[in-house]
Amino acid sequence: MDSTEGISHTGYHAGSFLAKDETRAAAEAARRRVRIMSATLLPPLPQPEPVAAPAARLALKTDGTSRGLLDGAWWPRSRDLLSELPALTDVLDPLWGRITRIAVNPEHWPVIPRKVPVDGHIVKVGWFTPEIDPHKLLLLSYGTGRWDLLVIPPETGAESAARLMAAASDYDGPPLTASALIAADEVRHGVSPTGGPLEPDEAWEYEGGASAVAAAVPEQTGPPGRASRLIVGM
Repeated sequence: MDSTEGISHTGYHAGSFLAKDETRAAAEAARRRVRIMSATLLPPLPQPEPVAAPAARLALKTDGTSRGLLDGAWWPRSRDLLSELPALTDVLDPLWGRITRIAVNPEHWPVIPRKVPVDGHIVKVGWFTPEIDPHKLLLLSYGTGRWDLLVIPPETGAESAARLMAAASDYDGPPLTASALIAADEVRHGVSPTGGPLEPDEAWEYEGGASAVAAAVPEQTGPPGRASRLIVGM
């Protein structure tokens, strides 16, 4: 009698565990069906379309061998070479040949990467001081030549930037360094490129004084001539 009761008791527990396992399996199968139905019924999320980077803002001399110390002006949107340089080379590569190296003065560039990936190749970056003007970008194209661009500070107002672009890309000059050209615009218009008031002694930073620098940049009396310059991104 005792052995029979023991067997029955063991069988009872085994059956109880089996029932619980079947219940859990049925519940898991139901959850899987719900997940499959949800995945089938919900439409796929739309894929965000890639946003094209804004074009580089440039003014370039185009009439062969030009005079002056600059070949044009570049108005970047930030001081981040990694993000700004690809848009610049997109414009310059078809015009000047593949840009392979650039050099800057580190004064206004917080981070200078050694290499910057652009469309299809790598541009090597160097920095020199005091050999390179703080407001200038030097570009080299393998086997083609060298160019020098005025770098207009990103925070510059639109009116000041337009004046600086016109002056830097003018065929006949002016024969000024990049920093002197910015100083000349500040002196003539009484404001810094950022729109703030000009400090009284700022203009005397360059040899010759304020009046000499300002006189080197004639006042624009009409719309800048576009026959000898290429303007991009403005």
